[in-house]
Amino acid sequence: MDNEEYLKQGQDNENTNIEVDLLLEGIYRLSGFDFREYNRSSISRRIYYRMKLENISTISRLLEKIIHERSFLEQILNDFSINVTEMFRNPSFFKAFRKEVIPKLRDHKEIRIWHAGCATGEEVYSMAILLEEEGLMEKAVIYATDMNEHVLQKASLGAFPLNKMQAYTKNYILAGGANAFSEYYKTDQQYAYFHESLLKNIIFAQHNLVTDQSFNEFHVIICRNVLIYFTQSLQNKVQKLFYESLSKGGFLGLGDKETLRFADVMPHYRDVAENERLYQKI
Repeated sequence: MDNEEYLKQGQDNENTNIEVDLLLEGIYRLSGFDFREYNRSSISRRIYYRMKLENISTISRLLEKIIHERSFLEQILNDFSINVTEMFRNPSFFKAFRKEVIPKLRDHKEIRIWHAGCATGEEVYSMAILLEEEGLMEKAVIYATDMNEHVLQKASLGAFPLNKMQAYTKNYILAGGANAFSEYYKTDQQYAYFHESLLKNIIFAQHNLVTDQSFNEFHVIICRNVLIYFTQSLQNKVQKLFYESLSKGGFLGLGDKETLRFADVMPHYRDVAENERLYQKI
């Protein structure tokens, strides 16, 4: 039986479920990172990916390697981290934000924005560009957090593969961009380097949505396409954290596959833009 067949069988195999439980418990005890309430199908795909690369035949042997090799534990943590993102992802969301939220932020003396689960930072820079174009960046502070220190280091560099700029430019235009997108970066043969002026009001910091608490009161919280990897109970826990972290009248932005529909806090929000997963705390 190969690894893929092994994990597929594990969906109905109590022994395999026990192995996954022990693996996630071991990772939590060794690292403090808690994946025990992550969506099991998503976690299983990541487990299989690493087992295949390492030619490891069972989850128990994977756990043994994690226990005895610190560098391998760090590799697993990177595997489990969610790092899929792009600039102005789902452009209609940013267009709605510009239209519906920006006017309500203008009266604030200071604007505090939290990008939770920011990965490599593409959406953080997207927000910085949007705020710059709307004349609000000078009074804004963007807190960009992720559980993965490695991707945060990447994000803080503001350097993205040059071959992605064509797609990002298209997103920017569809999101209502006001200038030529190329004005915001310089290039070499491999990368686009976004101007340091965009970085001056961005704070990158490690934060784990599963185990850490609120650290400020925010006017805007953006967390897009992260919650889909959590169980419903964990989603409720994180949504409560966001609710408690938002100021009255603050805004919450979720991913296009996420919703507040089943969240305990849903009655305390109103829809801001239809079909854009953009909500205001009431």
